Amino acid sequence: MSTEDQRAPRSLAAALRARDDASLAALLRARPDLITPVPTDLTQLATRAGTRASVVRALERLDRFALQTAEALAVAGDPATYDELLGLMAGDARDPAVADALPGALAALREQALVWGDEGSLRLVRTARELLAPSAQHPSPTGLGPSVREATAGMSPGRIQELVAAAGLPSTHDSVSAVGALTSLFTHRKKMTALLAKAPADSVDVLKRLMWGPPYGQVTADPAARLRWLLDRGLLLPTTPGTVVLPREVALHLREGRAHRTPEPVPPAVEATVAHRPQVVDATAAGQAYTALTTVEELLKDWHEGGPAVLRAGGLSVRDLKRTAVALDVSEPMAAFWVELTYAAGLLASDGEADERYAATPEYDEWLERPPADRWAQLAQAWLAATRTSGVVGGRDLKERALAALGPGLDRSAAPEVRHRVLALLAGLPEGAAPDAGTVLARLRWERPLRGPQGQHNPQAQPGPQSPQGFGTQGAQGQGAQGVQGDDDLRSRLARWTLTEAELLGVTGRGALSSHGRALLGARPAAKPAAATATATADAPAGPTGPGDKLPAHHRPAASGHRAAPLSPPEQAVATAAAARLLTPLLPEPLDHVLLQADLTAVAPGPLRRPLADVLSVLADVESKGGATVYRFTPGSVRRALDAGRSASDLHAFLTEHSRTPVPQPLAYLIDDVARRHGHLRVGAASAYVRCDDDALLNEILADKRAAALRLRRLAPTVLAAQADPATLLEGLRAMGFAPAAESAEGDVLITRAHAHRTPPRTAPEPVPDGPPVPDTTLLTAAIRAIRAGDLAATAPRKPTEDAAPLAAGELPRTSSAETLATMQAAVLTGEALWIGYVNAEGTASQHVIAPVRVEGGFVTAYDHTADEVRTYPLHRITGVAELAED
Repeated sequence: MSTEDQRAPRSLAAALRARDDASLAALLRARPDLITPVPTDLTQLATRAGTRASVVRALERLDRFALQTAEALAVAGDPATYDELLGLMAGDARDPAVADALPGALAALREQALVWGDEGSLRLVRTARELLAPSAQHPSPTGLGPSVREATAGMSPGRIQELVAAAGLPSTHDSVSAVGALTSLFTHRKKMTALLAKAPADSVDVLKRLMWGPPYGQVTADPAARLRWLLDRGLLLPTTPGTVVLPREVALHLREGRAHRTPEPVPPAVEATVAHRPQVVDATAAGQAYTALTTVEELLKDWHEGGPAVLRAGGLSVRDLKRTAVALDVSEPMAAFWVELTYAAGLLASDGEADERYAATPEYDEWLERPPADRWAQLAQAWLAATRTSGVVGGRDLKERALAALGPGLDRSAAPEVRHRVLALLAGLPEGAAPDAGTVLARLRWERPLRGPQGQHNPQAQPGPQSPQGFGTQGAQGQGAQGVQGDDDLRSRLARWTLTEAELLGVTGRGALSSHGRALLGARPAAKPAAATATATADAPAGPTGPGDKLPAHHRPAASGHRAAPLSPPEQAVATAAAARLLTPLLPEPLDHVLLQADLTAVAPGPLRRPLADVLSVLADVESKGGATVYRFTPGSVRRALDAGRSASDLHAFLTEHSRTPVPQPLAYLIDDVARRHGHLRVGAASAYVRCDDDALLNEILADKRAAALRLRRLAPTVLAAQADPATLLEGLRAMGFAPAAESAEGDVLITRAHAHRTPPRTAPEPVPDGPPVPDTTLLTAAIRAIRAGDLAATAPRKPTEDAAPLAAGELPRTSSAETLATMQAAVLTGEALWIGYVNAEGTASQHVIAPVRVEGGFVTAYDHTADEVRTYPLHRITGVAELAED
């Protein structure tokens, strides 16, 4: 291939063929769908890169300026020169910021194989041009309409000549040259300025209304004078009856050459609203991290004996979600978040029984035994990777079905990428700086402009109503690629949820990223502000992001490399362990004591050790939470401890051991009083019975009107029989103020402890990937080698033969068995290389360039140039053979 051919490839396949392995690897990382499955050669790779689905996915992953560059190429000539593209992007004034950023954006498009060719002949991939170029049904995001040539395609030759004459141009012999003359006029700055200087002022106003799009408008059968002047000179061209369009060349002149109203070469900076001391941020985040652990424990403790039932369609009912929110003392959306987080961490699942219910998994018991920092790290890692999104709970799916917590339809594949990117933007701020949420959303919208119904690529609206003057436009201003985006799109909602959830989980504190949150991302500590001191105030304003956020586009990594992608599993494991190490010294040490008070309460001034907390949760009821937890002792709570097998002496000894204050006398009396009456009555199964050595007490029960529902009758002086079951009888007597105890068939007191219900072993839900996974280095190396090998075989020059027709690209050679054998044997003697077609045992066809070494027993042993190794091929699987040209 000559130097000129290398400089100006004639196809996308040729452009890919000129790339090195590193460039091909970058393409396959940016567009992993191209490698599924691995293409046979570079021609097939180029074909796949031009398919509609792949191009749409690639366009959706461009940043705003790269997308604007592609949109400008779609309205430029095909091919276009770099100077033409620069004029469309930077305008006649040659905006220096745009000029500096354009090479980087163009490199991004080249890397993703959306643009190919040298600077003298830039070509946008045909599918991308079809998607972005303007048409009557789909206007360009730039707001530009069709060119003069396109708009006059169906116009009569006589009418075209009239336009040429009215514009002051000499008549021509044919329509093609006439259209060319009009185009030359409209693209000549001085001549167009002179022409518009003669136009009526209200005619120029009409052009300015259509200048930024949409370029279509309506006219009546008898247009006003200002419109007639424009129509006569081709400055407005008719498309359909009653509809006119502003030609692209006229609009570009009015725009001073710019394709976009507001090019955005530089990403918007993420600004900080307030700066806190990093120590305050870490302490706040650590406190919230510990609260997250206790919230998860409370949730599963509430579902200890079996949680809510699973709906028939899957998920948690609205009533059960409300009950969970009340139990956790949070709002329903927050309850949905904690439930989904616990499920994503593998600590919660359905038990799979006939009467299916939610319960803790065996993993939860192992989780409880780990250090607090490790428990938090497991929750944080699950949150980062989860695609299930609690924020959509309560909404509707495409079939208008309600979305329930723990139910189907909650996966949003973009969630992990958005979470990582939001936290990465926070990591770019100085330590302790809390971001302005609006600037975070603006940055995300620049990095991944919206498409579809809420984006800039909406189908063209119908022409607007006619104005009183007989002319109506479809809008005075086109939004274009730089149009204002709404905040109700999915990525913006995911970003807002991320900021909220990161605070709840303790990844951030007071809105700023904590040190352990930074480590969780695998990010290095941010540079501190130059003026930062150890005495910085919490309300001090913070500046914008670091200088890295304001680099010109050509200094940013190409394509989507500037966005933080989730770490690989091994990298994330290392980052999570580092985060746990940083969090460990920030978490409070569990206490082994409480403070008993005379009002029958106990105050825990901090988190309690697990054995103490477990016993105290049975002996007392939680009255309030916060920095200190307040427990209240009641007759019911003391009886609960006695029912669990504790004696009065055990409770006295426990409180004495774990209280920093003396046991108050009212509490000691309460325990003794409940214990003295506990078990005085015995309930067993007859349907149920009550026995007591004190017949006067039984008389008192029979005389009580509240016992009527139990339908009691005396069997003996010390025994009453009931029609209710033992559990109902126990609850009824306790409601009447007695303290009965259940007994077994042998007459022993039954100890009632809470039964821990667990599901069978369950795995955490797998995240739903956002498209094909990014290939690792090993796969990329193997794939590129295979593509190169296939391309070598497909493009190797063949020696022409007189009787054989030339083969189409990708077609396998066909020869008879005798010809194949003879050619192989001859090549062994001469040492020449051959081109063969081969079909393996699975029926997959491929091409190879081989140098035969030995032919025997129906097999040929040869050095395979495409695989770079010696291989043996069965002759009956070789479709044909051809000699290679000597060059």
